Amino acid sequence: MTGTNPDPDPARTPGLEPGGGVPPGETPPGEDSTGGAGPRETYNPTRGWAKGPLVAIGLLVLVFVVTVIIWAALV
Repeated sequence: MTGTNPDPDPARTPGLEPGGGVPPGETPPGEDSTGGAGPRETYNPTRGWAKGPLVAIGLLVLVFVVTVIIWAALV
């Protein structure tokens, strides 16, 4: 079975210094400096839930619990 070596030959790989190092400017910087440069989000609340969804979830849980209790009493 003949195949090719997946590792490139360092003598023929462009951009390498002698010894296998990479010269400055050959690779991109580690991080960009644009983190947090976007628009400020003032329309999106960062904490808390509205009262409506909490009441609706509470009612659903209450109905479920009452249904299970009634079902258990009848069985």
